[in-house]
Amino acid sequence: MWWGLICAFFAACAYGIASVMQAIAAKATSGDEGRVDPKLLVRVLRQWKFVAGLVLDVVGFVAQVVALRVLPLFVVQAALAGSLAVTAVAARTLGVRLGRREWTAVAVVCAGLALLGMSAESEGSSATGFGFRLVLIGAVVVLGTAGMFAGRAPRRIRTPALGLIAGLCFGVVALSGRVLPGFAPLDLLTDPATYTLAAAGAMAMLFYATALQRGSVTTSTAMMVIGETVFPSLIGVVVLGDTTRPGFAAVAVVGFVLAVSAALALARFGEPAPIEPVSAPLG
Repeated sequence: MWWGLICAFFAACAYGIASVMQAIAAKATSGDEGRVDPKLLVRVLRQWKFVAGLVLDVVGFVAQVVALRVLPLFVVQAALAGSLAVTAVAARTLGVRLGRREWTAVAVVCAGLALLGMSAESEGSSATGFGFRLVLIGAVVVLGTAGMFAGRAPRRIRTPALGLIAGLCFGVVALSGRVLPGFAPLDLLTDPATYTLAAAGAMAMLFYATALQRGSVTTSTAMMVIGETVFPSLIGVVVLGDTTRPGFAAVAVVGFVLAVSAALALARFGEPAPIEPVSAPLG
C-alpha cells in the first residue's frame, strides 16, 4: 500500500516537471492551425526539452503502472492531478511568481492527497474479461475520431475539446494499465490492453500537444485533468470494484474533490513565457 502511494506521488512529480518542459517545446513549434497535425509530434521531438519531458513521462508512467497494481484508480488518478502542484512550483524557474492563492492551492492539493492516502484500500478485485477490453478498443476509436473533429472546430471550442479528449485518452491508458495481467513479454503481446494503452497514450500526447500549441494552457490542462481523473475513477469504482477502507468513504470523497479542485486552480502554471515558433524546414 505505502509502496503504491510512493510510486503514485513519484509519478506526479515526474509528470509535473515534464509538462512544463513539453509546454515550452509545443509553444515553440509551428503547426497547421486548421486541424490536428500528426506531424506535430515529429517536429516537437526535434526539441531536447520535449524529449527530456518524454523521458520523465516514461519514468512517471512506469511508477503509475506500479501504483495501479496496488491502489484504487481514484487514488492514483487524483495523485496524477496533483502533478499540477509540482508544475506550479517548477514554473518558478520560468520567472512565474506564486501568490497566496496559488500556494494555498498547492497546500490543498497536498491535503487532499493525504486524505486519499488515509482512506485508500487495496485495488479492486473484480475480474475483467475480453468484453471490457473490447470496450477499451471502441473507446480508442471513438476518442481518435472525436479528436480529429475537435481539431477542426472553431477556436473557442477547439482548445477545451482537445484538452478533454486528451484527458479521456489518458484515462484509457490508466484503465488499460490497470487490467494488464502481468509484465511477462508473452502476456503483454497477447493482451489487447497493451495496444489500447499504446494507442491511447500516443493520441493523448498528440491532442494535448495540439491544445497547448493552439490555445490556453490553463484551459487545456484543466479539461485534461477532468478527463483523466473523473472518468477512470468512476469506472474503477463501478466496474473494477475499487473501494475505500471501511468507514472512510466520505474521507476519500472529500480528499478527491479537494485534490482535483485545487489542481484545476493551478492549471495555468503549465504556461511558459512566449517563445517565437520554430518553423519546420522546407523539403
